[in-house]
Amino acid sequence: MTHSPITFVFGILGNIASFICFLAPLPTFYRVCKKKSTEGFQSIPYVAALFSAMLWIFYAYVKGGETLLITINAFGCVIETIYLAIFITYCPKKVRMSTLRMIVLINFGGFCAIVLLTNLLAKGAARVKLLGWICVVFATSVFAAPLSIIRVVIRTKSVEFLPFPLSLLLLISAIMWLLYGISLKDIYVTLPNVVGLTFGTVQIVLYAMYRNKKPAQDQKLPEHKGDINENRNVAQTTVSNNNQNQDEGVGGDIEIPEKKEEEQQVEEQGDAEKKHEETELNKKKTEETECGQV
Repeated sequence: MTHSPITFVFGILGNIASFICFLAPLPTFYRVCKKKSTEGFQSIPYVAALFSAMLWIFYAYVKGGETLLITINAFGCVIETIYLAIFITYCPKKVRMSTLRMIVLINFGGFCAIVLLTNLLAKGAARVKLLGWICVVFATSVFAAPLSIIRVVIRTKSVEFLPFPLSLLLLISAIMWLLYGISLKDIYVTLPNVVGLTFGTVQIVLYAMYRNKKPAQDQKLPEHKGDINENRNVAQTTVSNNNQNQDEGVGGDIEIPEKKEEEQQVEEQGDAEKKHEETELNKKKTEETECGQV
């Protein structure tokens, strides 16, 4: 299938933008290799990205003539496989087993099931249509993943967890593939990128709104209510104790030395008890060692 020059240009630009997006996690995995620890990172995004790339390669193969879709998603399969291999190497044992199970269930079992179902349930154009809608549903769910980040940005009024370069790249990639799908009159490529364009625009708008704002200090207060109440109680008790000391000090100068002497006596008694306990413990230890030697 030959494409028009404008379609080819949009496809090349989409390949470039997606290529850079696929390389975005490289600093993260460099840090993982350097520290030999995944540091709590999750493998779900990389498993999902690998599955999405596999689906689009299968769709392009079944439809035929979609070389630009195959090239970028083939690179995506390679780079995501490398990411997962590094993750599995350095993650804890429990996480490693759960990640391997997820890869087997989704990337192997799920993909094989889709291949079998599309071959058995439909033929020709109907098969392309069925596979296209499967790609739309999965790609839309992947594009909707930034909803959690958007909620965090709105709640904290901070763009700390919203990197602008990556958000801009994802937006450009969605625009290029949207124009590619429109020029190709392929609804299955167009629809997911409409969602991607929407969420990408929302992220850019939120970044422009909150880039110069610091998160409100009272955002973290609900997580430490117990600490705050304890601090308040301690403050109140210290203030009341200070007031009592001041009131007692006004009455005369004789009460203060008496209290100091009482405190010294209490401390001396405590030290004596501690020494007694230490001697008892030493006796027990010597007895145990002697028994052990016998």
